[in-house]
Amino acid sequence: MTELAHFDIVGSFLRPEELKQARDKFNHGDISQAELTQVENREIEKLIHTEENLGLKVVTDGEFRRSWWHLDFLWGLTGVKKYDYHESYKFHGAKTRTDNAELAGKVAYNPDHPFFKAFEFVKDHTNAIPKQTIPSPTLLFRDNRSYNWPNFYDNKQAYLDDLAKAYHETIKHFYYLGCRYLQIDDTTWAFLISKLNESENDPKEHEKYLQLAEDSVYVINKTLENLPDDLTVTTHICRGNFKSTFLFSGGYEPIAKYLAQLNYDRFFLEYDNDRAGDFAPIKTIWNNRDNVTIVLGLITSKDGQLENPDAIIQRVNEAAKLVPLSNLALSTQCGFASTEEGNILSEADQWKKIKLVVDTANKIWK
Repeated sequence: MTELAHFDIVGSFLRPEELKQARDKFNHGDISQAELTQVENREIEKLIHTEENLGLKVVTDGEFRRSWWHLDFLWGLTGVKKYDYHESYKFHGAKTRTDNAELAGKVAYNPDHPFFKAFEFVKDHTNAIPKQTIPSPTLLFRDNRSYNWPNFYDNKQAYLDDLAKAYHETIKHFYYLGCRYLQIDDTTWAFLISKLNESENDPKEHEKYLQLAEDSVYVINKTLENLPDDLTVTTHICRGNFKSTFLFSGGYEPIAKYLAQLNYDRFFLEYDNDRAGDFAPIKTIWNNRDNVTIVLGLITSKDGQLENPDAIIQRVNEAAKLVPLSNLALSTQCGFASTEEGNILSEADQWKKIKLVVDTANKIWK
């Protein structure tokens, strides 16, 4: 497993104005893909330089080449296509674009997935650890993305196995390209928190979501089977992030026993406000696994107001009563731009947040 610091980043950053303008020109046919890529390359190099200067041991490309944190990756898989959902995702207080993904055949690894070149660019332009972020395979279970699996498979088990295989082979290729740290972002567990709580008095509906949790554990762990020992794979359990709004609320209790079964090395957990509940479930999630780190997302990425470092230290010490301090780390609760629109704060605020993470962690883990 890759040696990592006790501070980390989730991965996405606010898009600089020059990049926003270039993407808008590209979308209107005013510049070519090659010209857009030039701007992306230039801005990503600047971003990496800033990340390194702030003392980060792990860097990303900020997801600058993506429109969405999840859909751009899913569209790159064989057997998945883009379509217009005609509905906004149900964020609280904001409407999204209506892009979506659906099965168009048997899902499979795509050796020409555009994320591979994107990773190589980061690796070639940093002295730090380049982290690759991708959405969880469970993202295909929601918003009608898998509704037509019976058109391509005789049974659901065959579909789940193909999905796990596609992801497994994709991760192996990232490893071949030099990736030693990969993060799987996942909003499905927060969706399940909401749905399991809502359906407590409806046994039939509740069973449907329990089965989704079981399917998620199966596909994720099959994805992670027999990967190289020096590859660190983490997950970020996200409650949704669009223009500083959210999708889901609720503590981790309903899903803790499932997360405890997942063979990840790090769990990024959002703990920036009361919607996340208390720390009690982290003991179950950690599950006495010496090789597992719980990354506490105590610093919000949704606004620019800086948290009190002493209050952050106090909360980490509170969590350390449940999970050893050596198995804890600190990050922001989410990225700063899960979609190209970005959260409602300035780039200066964003970097102050990252500096707060680094400085506070250095005080705790001297």
